[in-house]
Amino acid sequence: MNWQDTLEQLEAGTVRSATQNEQGEWQANIDAKKAILAAFKAGENIELVGAYQGFVDKDNLPARQFTVSDNVRLVPGGSSVRRGAHVAPGVIIMPPAYINVGAFVDSGTMVDSHALIGSCAQIGKNVHVSAAVQIGGVLEPVGASPVIIEDDAFLSAGVVIVEGVVVKKGAVIAPGVSLSASVPVYDCVNEVMLEKGAPIPERAIVVPGTRPMKGEWAQSQGLTIACALIVKYRDEKSDASLELEAVLR
Repeated sequence: MNWQDTLEQLEAGTVRSATQNEQGEWQANIDAKKAILAAFKAGENIELVGAYQGFVDKDNLPARQFTVSDNVRLVPGGSSVRRGAHVAPGVIIMPPAYINVGAFVDSGTMVDSHALIGSCAQIGKNVHVSAAVQIGGVLEPVGASPVIIEDDAFLSAGVVIVEGVVVKKGAVIAPGVSLSASVPVYDCVNEVMLEKGAPIPERAIVVPGTRPMKGEWAQSQGLTIACALIVKYRDEKSDASLELEAVLR
């Protein structure tokens, strides 16, 4: 399959840059990522015209255009969805926001202002991506899994999620939390530390925290380092507080 066909299928959502197996584990689609890299290699920088005059980009990876029939609400004000990104019907994109090549954003999701959905990131149904959320992208190495945000998750303002972190269904990430492969996550409900690389559990509510640094000198200085804390799991009360107003859609 050539890169042109792959980009079209990524846009249509019939091919995804990461897939979930029967055990619920996510894996990178290496062929899709190779096709995206091939598209970058094949493209030539050009001076764009019309509404994009003054910008320079690859000639084969233009920003996508939407019509009412797509049932995507792309509010004016500087947002962009790159070719090869899937945006499902019912998605709302507030300005400015950016969705990069290979990303998948499923139906009912809101992408708020100053939010980034990085290359190949996978965003599920009815996810709230709040203002200033940064979802990291990954194209290389091709075997590296992108960030995965499953259905009904709520990412609060200023959240940063990178390095292939998986956030399971219904989880809530509180404002200012940063999650990466190196950030430890402590489950204060079950009194365990999650294994490195383990996903954020379903319906977990995660807040920013700190822990003491190791080493005699660091401890003598009272130094701490960032971590993430699961302080509870969603219940009916927390579900009600996170309801999105239907009028927004």
